[in-house]
This record gives sequence, C-alpha cells and structure tokens, in this order.
Amino acid sequence: MVSQPTALPLRLEHSAGSEAGLATLSDYWSLTKPEVNLLILITTLAGFRLALLSSIPHFPVLLLINTLLGTLLVASGTGTLNQFIERQFDAQMRRTTRRPVASGRITASNALWFGIALSCLGCLYLLLTVNALSSLLALITLLSYLFLYTPLKRKTPLCTLVGALPGAMPPLIGWAGAAGRLNLEAWSVYIILFLWQFPHFMAIAWMYREDYARAGYFVLPRGNSKGEVMALQSVLPSLLLVPAAIIPMFLAHSHAAYRASNVLLSSVFLLFAMRLAFQRSNVTAKRLLFASIIYLPIAFFILLLSKI
Repeated sequence: MVSQPTALPLRLEHSAGSEAGLATLSDYWSLTKPEVNLLILITTLAGFRLALLSSIPHFPVLLLINTLLGTLLVASGTGTLNQFIERQFDAQMRRTTRRPVASGRITASNALWFGIALSCLGCLYLLLTVNALSSLLALITLLSYLFLYTPLKRKTPLCTLVGALPGAMPPLIGWAGAAGRLNLEAWSVYIILFLWQFPHFMAIAWMYREDYARAGYFVLPRGNSKGEVMALQSVLPSLLLVPAAIIPMFLAHSHAAYRASNVLLSSVFLLFAMRLAFQRSNVTAKRLLFASIIYLPIAFFILLLSKI
C-alpha cells in the first residue's frame, strides 16, 4: 500500500535525470562548434571532389566518408580546446558567456580531455584510413589555430591574418584526402577560403567590438583607427577575391560562363563589404556576415560545376 505514492516521484526523478543527461549531451555538442563545422565540411568536401575531377576517374565513397569524419573530429577537438583556453575571456563577453565551459556547466578538465581525445582520434583516424598528408595538414591546422592564432587575439589585430592561414586548410585536407598530394590548383582553392575569412570575421568583429574590447581582445585596434582597419580588412580581401575565385577555373580551362558567374557573385559580395566599410553599423555588419555564409557554398558549387 505504501509503494504506490512513491511511483510518481520515481518517475519524476527519472524524467529529471533524463533531461539532465540530454542537457549535458547538448553542452558537449555545442563545445564542438557545429555551426562552424558545417562550413568546414562543405569546403573539405569541395576540395575532395575537385581533386577527383582533376585526376581520379572513379568516386571512392568510403574514402570521402573517412576524410570528412576525420576532419570533423579534428575540427570538433579544436573548437573544444579553443573554448577551454578562452573560458575566462568567454565569461566576460555577452556573446559567449553562456558557453558550456565559460558558464561552468562543463568543467575545464572535462573539456580539456574531451578536446584532446577528439583531436588525437581525428588525426589518427585520418592517418590510418586516409593518408599521412591529410593527417599532417589537420595537425598543423589544430596546432597553429590553438597556439598561434588564439593567443595572438589578445596581442595584435594581425591575429586575423594568422588565423586565416589554418582557417583555409579544410579544402587542402579534402584535396589531400582524395589525391594524396597537393598541386597548384589545390592552393588556388585555398586562396579563395583564405581571402573569404577576412570580411567574414570583420563583420563579426564589428558587431561584437565592445564585447571583444571588454574581454581584452585585439581583433580590432583600440581608439579611432578600428573603423579604418575593419574597412581595409573587409574591402581589400573581398576585392582580391573577385579574380581569385576564378583562378582555379583558368587552371582547369573551365567554360567562360562559369568564370563570369563567380565574378558576378564575388562582386556582389564585395558590395556588401564596401557598404560596411562606409556605413559601419551593426546592420550592415549582419548583412555582410549573412552574405559571407551564403557566398562560400555557392562559389564552391559553381567551381564544382565548372569541372563536370
């Protein structure tokens, strides 16, 4: 007779435990920065496919899956370790204060070991299932992002330039995964992603400039020059992106129609960057950020079409 009244509390306790478990899983998932990983996988896939169209007559599905999975693991580990390193500074920014480590929902030690495990597993997975070159490129990306770009964010606005170097690696990892080597065309694809990162990140930096300054980041210089630096890093790379986006097409002798399409697309992207440079508002920054997210997959899709 006394067991019946305890059934409801037991069910409630079980339900609360399940919800807590799901919340923890969600926190670990967000540690990996899945929104960033989506673009990483898109560009890795593009690099893989472009390498196949250049030199390999068949499509190795399993090799593609292994390349994407290994890259995802390394990228997830890098994102996790980045949040571990910057946890104290994330807690000072409105944009990042609710991140799992910064808010204390996941302990720093758990995040550290989770990030190390993902990173090591990813590099080892690429080495064993893909090839040594893709694994080496992934390792270089991880180390340069964490130990060069991340600390430089608190020292100099040149951090954006340094961060763009590992940030443009995904298509090279994809290319190396498919072909086992890199050529001039692979590096021309790298240049596209390298240049794209500047206006993309400047849009974010301008939207959250007060947050970054509060946490002691130097992604933009202090004082009145921040607007000029933002404008320069938005417009100049976007301008260079117009010819850079069609260099791979010239190397592959693609049809002029595809080259014209990417020139038009890059020109529109340049207009968004110029608007931010002249108006310097959060509204124009958000529009440039949105345009950058739309631009990249379309530009790579046109590049792929040009080689089919």
